[in-house]
Order: sequence, then structure tokens, then C-alpha cells
Amino acid sequence: MQFFFWSPGVTIALFFAIWTVVPLLFGWISLLLPDRWLEPELPLWRARRWEQDGRFYERVFRIRSWKRLLPDGGALWKKHGYQKRNLTNYSEENMRRFLIESARGELMHWLAISPFWVFGLFAPGYVVWIMLAYALAANLPCILAQRYNRPRVYVLLNRLYPKSKNMHSSSTDR
Repeated sequence: MQFFFWSPGVTIALFFAIWTVVPLLFGWISLLLPDRWLEPELPLWRARRWEQDGRFYERVFRIRSWKRLLPDGGALWKKHGYQKRNLTNYSEENMRRFLIESARGELMHWLAISPFWVFGLFAPGYVVWIMLAYALAANLPCILAQRYNRPRVYVLLNRLYPKSKNMHSSSTDR
């Protein structure tokens, strides 16, 4: 329900401001979260059996053909970010870091969808649906990429370092 009635120029400026500032704010907040909240064996982040170690995303969404087109937000945060575009360091420590940072990225994108409803405060009700569609179109591909990459790195970690304190295989108990 619209509560504020501003000129179209102000309203459009607010659209751009919200879609710029809020995702950056959520990105910054996600960087402040302790790593233990993003461990890949936690229920929110672990791979599900139906994901088939990422093969589901290849088959259904053909993710390999377009995921390289997605931006890597880790580069935005300079010192605090972690670039996930290419895994070039296969050390156990770096692969564990990748798993945590992919959960962080996924969380940030889920949060970035949430402000769509705010537009209903200063725009007609139908705009909320348009903003939801935009938020999903902008964030779901990034979420899918994280859900696709994490189990694949998880499997690789377990293959390269089988005797270390690795988590369970993503296809065993999920």
C-alpha cells in the first residue's frame, strides 16, 4: 500500500538508490559474519541429495554456459573480499575458504532480494511485483552459481584431502 507520493523523478531516483545501496549494505554485513555461521556442513549451506553434487544445475539450468558471465562481487571489497571466479589455489585451506565464501555470497544474494517490498511504500502496488521480478532475475543466477560450485569444490576437497578433517561427502547424508 502506497504511503508516500513523490514525483516520478524522486521515485525513480529512490529505485536506483535502494537497488544500489541495499545490496552493498548486505554485502558489507555478510563480511562481518563469523565464518562458523557459513560452514558448508550447516543445514542452510550444505548440498542436498537432489542437487547431485551440482549436476542438477548443469542439467536443468545449463549453468556452465552462462555462469562465467556473472560478476564476482568478491573483487568489490578489496581487502575483505574473496574472488570466487576461478579456483586456482587447490590447497586445503583455500578450498575451505572458497566453501565459506560461496555460502557468504549466497546469503548476500538471498538478502538482496528482500527489499522488493519497500517499493510499495512509494510506488503503486503493481511495482512491487516488478521489483520482485527484478530482484529474482538479478540474484537467482548468482545463488544458483554458488549452489552449483560449492558441492563441486566440496567433492574435490574430499578427493584431494581424504584423510583430513573434511566434511562428509555432499551426496552421502543430505
